[in-house]
Amino acid sequence: QRLALERSLNQVFAEALSDGAFDVLDGHWMKLEVADLGLAWCLTCEREQLRIAAQAPVEVTIRGNWREFLLLASRQEDPDTLFFRRRLVIEGDTELGLAIKNLIDSLDPDTLPSWLWKLLQGAGEEVAAAGRAQAARA
Repeated sequence: QRLALERSLNQVFAEALSDGAFDVLDGHWMKLEVADLGLAWCLTCEREQLRIAAQAPVEVTIRGNWREFLLLASRQEDPDTLFFRRRLVIEGDTELGLAIKNLIDSLDPDTLPSWLWKLLQGAGEEVAAAGRAQAARA
């Protein structure tokens, strides 16, 4: 599972990696935790390649539920809003966490494979619409 995910991420983000976008992670480990699914990955960047590990000496954790990560990835919700409302949480080295948040926000969706971006957009739109409908009923 780790190797397949690592290879996939390196393919998807090949352009951003070669442009140095992930240099903020060079020599630093972060944990990405999808709390409601009980999933977590530790990530770093070495020699323009993302590396994933089950355990690592993480300096920062970004935690949230799958819906928030999908809204973030699909650009349906502003990252600052998700963090300000504590729907996504940064724990540990806040400066590194904010640099990673800015990295995520700066990634150009046009560099993703078009099928992946369309899939993310469609799923994100569905989740965003469901959230708006739920808020309207409340």
